[in-house]
Amino acid sequence: MGHDISVIAFLVFALPLSGCVEQSPVEPKPQRSGEPVSGAQFLGRVAVTTAAAAAGQQDVVHNQMLGMADDFRRSFKLADPARAVDRETARQATRSVEGVRSVAWVDAANLFVIVERNALKTERTIDRICVALEPLGDTLGVVVNLQSGEARNAVELQLLVRNCQLAFGDRAFAQDRRDRNVVSDAIWAQHEANQNFGAASKNNADDAIKVIEARTPSVHD
Repeated sequence: MGHDISVIAFLVFALPLSGCVEQSPVEPKPQRSGEPVSGAQFLGRVAVTTAAAAAGQQDVVHNQMLGMADDFRRSFKLADPARAVDRETARQATRSVEGVRSVAWVDAANLFVIVERNALKTERTIDRICVALEPLGDTLGVVVNLQSGEARNAVELQLLVRNCQLAFGDRAFAQDRRDRNVVSDAIWAQHEANQNFGAASKNNADDAIKVIEARTPSVHD
């Protein structure tokens, strides 16, 4: 009986305290595209559109029609050219992400980003960049090419590449599938020569990163 009372007393005091434990904040995830439009999603929009039309709510009808078109556009992985992100604003937004050292647009879709450490060359960093860009436009038109400024060998110099809204290796419709060679083959050859496949000095490794930054347009602020 005494044991039961002790257990009950523990629960009485422990339960209120458990509610005081701080929960780790959940980081927002970027928008996703490429999934088929579900029947429930489509029928839901049709029902809302029909009801709104009967009530004379033309603004609701208009918004639902736009939403329906957007659902199908994203399912076919079509970036919206009318909502392309502004490049310079996107560069500034990317620079605000933790650990980002340098940013440059290689072309209309490929954003080249150098982070300070190898540990930051992750999908989580790409997610953070893409979330930062979402208020600026349709991130389905953005491919993040991530590289570490701490790279010391050819393997570490490899780019981590992903479209903001798609899985690794996938691209939006008509989007260039360049990966490792976003920077030209000649530059990569120079990097790998400097690295000597893992036996290069720290100075040579730093020189390799400087080559990337010097030959990538607008890489410095």
